Amino acid sequence: MTLTRAACEALDREDPLASRRALFDLPDGVIYLDGNSLGVLPRNVPARLERAVREEWGRDLIRSWNSAGWIDLPTRVGARIAPLIGAGADEVICADSTSVNIFKLAAGALAMRPGRKVILSEPGNFPTDLYVLEGLAGLAGDVELRLATPDELPSALTDDVAVMLLTHVHYKSGRLHDMAALTAKAHEARALALWDLSHSAGALPVDLNGAGADLAVGCGYKYLNGGPGAPAFAFVARRHQAAFRSPLSGWMGHARPFDFIDAYEPGQGMARALCGTPSVLGMTALEAALEAFEGVDMGQVRTKSMALGDLFLQLVDQRCAGHGFTVACPRDATLRGSQVGLAHPDGYAIMQALIARGVIGDFRAPDILRFGFTPLYVGFADVWDAVEHLAQVMASAQWREPRFQEKAAVT
Repeated sequence: MTLTRAACEALDREDPLASRRALFDLPDGVIYLDGNSLGVLPRNVPARLERAVREEWGRDLIRSWNSAGWIDLPTRVGARIAPLIGAGADEVICADSTSVNIFKLAAGALAMRPGRKVILSEPGNFPTDLYVLEGLAGLAGDVELRLATPDELPSALTDDVAVMLLTHVHYKSGRLHDMAALTAKAHEARALALWDLSHSAGALPVDLNGAGADLAVGCGYKYLNGGPGAPAFAFVARRHQAAFRSPLSGWMGHARPFDFIDAYEPGQGMARALCGTPSVLGMTALEAALEAFEGVDMGQVRTKSMALGDLFLQLVDQRCAGHGFTVACPRDATLRGSQVGLAHPDGYAIMQALIARGVIGDFRAPDILRFGFTPLYVGFADVWDAVEHLAQVMASAQWREPRFQEKAAVT
């Protein structure tokens, strides 16, 4: 069936999430398909930050730790994130970066499985996950980082594995792991399951407790729209919190931080996952951004996400055939997250040509053009127009222009 833009406009009119688009400050003339890397600015965030800067910091100064509730931001923001990832409010805390939280939780998992010295992951996982694990293994000295392909993972869960760390949605291919099945396999081997939700939280339903997950991390600046470098979050299942110990035993994780005693005593529950002073402005922006999810049915988000991805791939098949693209993500929407990938030998230059036209995706080496679909603000007509631009870029060979060949620091 040949699709039309009018048909896409009709889908937008019928979209139960269409009203959410008005909550975001989308620039005119831009089709933004990179929410899987940095979310769009929610309209309520600037005013909230202005209040935090002018009134809370500027006027009330240090009193705002109490009067504005700054000290409670990590638990308050964590509780807002919890329903989006299938966790209890007391199982999530907002803190640090994803990389730091991976270190804390992976090290804590090793300590909870004494005698086991293997961390299991997969080749091609998001680089920070593997780099942090390599650093942890080197620091511990006798810990092995073992990599297994997705097909090999079940058999690689042997009795020496302490923890399995996987990214729920692969950052490059968009492939979606079966969280419940792999967590169950880890538990059969008495290993712990640690999930990186950076490319799934806020984009599709996640049910950590339903899957029996032990630990999880995720970032606040992709589908959660918390802004560049927004604080991350950590999850420790309630059943593990008493046994969990963070290797970064900073003062905010102390049971009584304002007693200022020399000896460290871990705080109760998720407080023990804290380390240093919370990033007040970053957490304030993220807290405000999360209001966009109030009343949202994540089932509807998932349905729209899959439909947007299917539409994009169908249009590329119809309108960009013969230009050297191959699909670099699962075609089955149930097996991918809220993004699609196309492979092309000149993918970087093609993406730069698209960005110059106002269609913003991104590139991942060596040859992947990534397109993310954030259902709260991306529409079906956006997808139609994006592929129209892609077809024009390829038909005109615009991407061959020298300006599009120059690699920038961030791709």
